[in-house]
Amino acid sequence: MTTKQKQSRWYFGGLASAGAACCTHPLDLIKVTLQTQQGKLSVLQLVPNIIREQGVLAFYSGLSASMLRQLTYSTTRFGVYEVGKEYIKTDTFAGKIALAGLSGLAGGIVGTPADMVNVRMQNDVKLPPEQRRNYKNAIDGLIKVYRQEGFARLFSGATTATGRGILMTIGQIAFYDQTKVYLLATPYFQDNLMTHFTASLVAGAIATTLTQPLDVLKTRSMNAKPGEYSGLWDIVRHTAKLGPMGFFKGYIPAFVRLGPHTVITFVFLEQLRLNFGYVKSS
Repeated sequence: MTTKQKQSRWYFGGLASAGAACCTHPLDLIKVTLQTQQGKLSVLQLVPNIIREQGVLAFYSGLSASMLRQLTYSTTRFGVYEVGKEYIKTDTFAGKIALAGLSGLAGGIVGTPADMVNVRMQNDVKLPPEQRRNYKNAIDGLIKVYRQEGFARLFSGATTATGRGILMTIGQIAFYDQTKVYLLATPYFQDNLMTHFTASLVAGAIATTLTQPLDVLKTRSMNAKPGEYSGLWDIVRHTAKLGPMGFFKGYIPAFVRLGPHTVITFVFLEQLRLNFGYVKSS
């Protein structure tokens, strides 16, 4: 994410991620619905069901929460990574991983409340009308969770969300940076759109593989009714009943969503950097 010419400003990552979320939100909704169902509906069966029962606009259910999540979670992790470069050397891959892990830890904690509301709003489309939470928007969801379930409930799933945030940030930011370094070291790539696209596609594939098991557990935890699970281990055992692949449930839609999301995020981010970044004074 850096060049000798221009640096990213700390908030560029959050803006880029929010822009990407607008493009990929329907894919995220399909992923969440697949992960929370205990049945065997495939993507090809699920999509027509949602359209028939809820209409096309249902695919943008929870968009406000998705935006809020990116503006908290991603702004924090990208911001910590950018600012952290001043204190932690990232000229080695180990340095990039260490800083990305720290950034993901901070982002996971900050982003958990909006993430939980996001999961619930997306999952509403497949619930019977009498069981839906019917949050008007992300802020309404946060207020209702606080009033009805208590402050601690806002951070339900924080353990898995934070673990996922660490792995996601390592997979996305650290691997993106390192892949970009390798590509620019060859005579075939320059600091342009093709390099940004290639590096971000690699990062998206790695991030999906690293985070999918925790993503499944996080989604189930956040969407659970109070008292449904006794703890994280109970969710693990419940998911394990589906077999080892239960932890990778929704992997294809997860990659179909995270791959484009990662690509769009870094393409937006690099354009912000190249056009609105700053030259670091020596």
